[in-house]
Amino acid sequence: MRRIGQAVIAGLGTALPPSAAQDELWEGYFTEHYAGGRRGLAKRIFANSGVRTRQAAVSPLLENVSGWSTERRMRRYQVEAMPLGKEAVGKALTEAGIAADELGLFVVCSCTGYATPGLDILLARDMGMSPRLQRLFVGHMGCYAALPGLGTAADFVAARGLPALLLCAELTSLHLQPPDPRVDIQQIVSHALFSDAAAAVVLTPGSRGYAVSDIAALTDTTTAGHMTWDVTDLGFRMGLSPQVPDVLRMHVRALVDELLAGNGLTVGDVDGWAVHPGGPKILDVVQEQLDLPPEALAASREVLSTYGNCSSPTVLLVLDALRRRPKPPRRVVLLAFGPGLTLYGVLLDAP
Repeated sequence: MRRIGQAVIAGLGTALPPSAAQDELWEGYFTEHYAGGRRGLAKRIFANSGVRTRQAAVSPLLENVSGWSTERRMRRYQVEAMPLGKEAVGKALTEAGIAADELGLFVVCSCTGYATPGLDILLARDMGMSPRLQRLFVGHMGCYAALPGLGTAADFVAARGLPALLLCAELTSLHLQPPDPRVDIQQIVSHALFSDAAAAVVLTPGSRGYAVSDIAALTDTTTAGHMTWDVTDLGFRMGLSPQVPDVLRMHVRALVDELLAGNGLTVGDVDGWAVHPGGPKILDVVQEQLDLPPEALAASREVLSTYGNCSSPTVLLVLDALRRRPKPPRRVVLLAFGPGLTLYGVLLDAP
């Protein structure tokens, strides 16, 4: 089997802000946010989102940020993201048995907040990482960012023989958009799905755990306008075309076949699927195109139901759910999708 060195996932930690039931969010805030003729449509979208509970660092039940300026949202991002990042990183380091000052690289992925000094600098300072630590911030890649981040960290571990840390931290709750008299289905879907979370992964050379065996990517730039994340004066505004599942239908099988064939494998050789749950239709398309049984995506559907779509950390939440099963899978494919439209796949293999 072809491998990108011997980078292994030695620790994984997650951190979640307080959660609320989807019905509670609807009744307590969004039913008035979507007053008038939009209310019935919005209620159906919320009910069919596949989300039962989700988290918010800044809950609309307690604090309405929809009229805040982008500057005010960015300042709040740093306040809320720091403790979540610290918790996720601490858990991952503890599980890996790695001290913070042993790390050679710290990669941070986030598309929901920006500042300098940012999470990479402040967390490195507060957690005792080395002043010679190499850092990389990956911004605005969206829901698939964890996988190129994982690939970059794995390449560093393989090349340098030093541990690396990946942190994905997203606070989508800070980008609640103001009421709009138009019927904007894309915004309704965004408000019904997205959530907050942080997840961290420690990679080390040659220890026990899932080895990062291979990575594949595909970007269809002819559909670049189907998924957008625009910076506005009132936070970041999501654009989600209903044609996204159709684009995935065209490409996901080819991407997975390429990833597996290069390692002498087929879909039948994979016993764990960590698919980013961008929404129920996304998971339905992946299941259909890969000809998977319903139970293959059970972890992804449960993460969507319990945590919502947390953008970049979400695929790592699914991986965490898989590895905590009584009998964890031996071979896992991670799949995530985002602006571009971009598809990313990572093959993990346990000894």
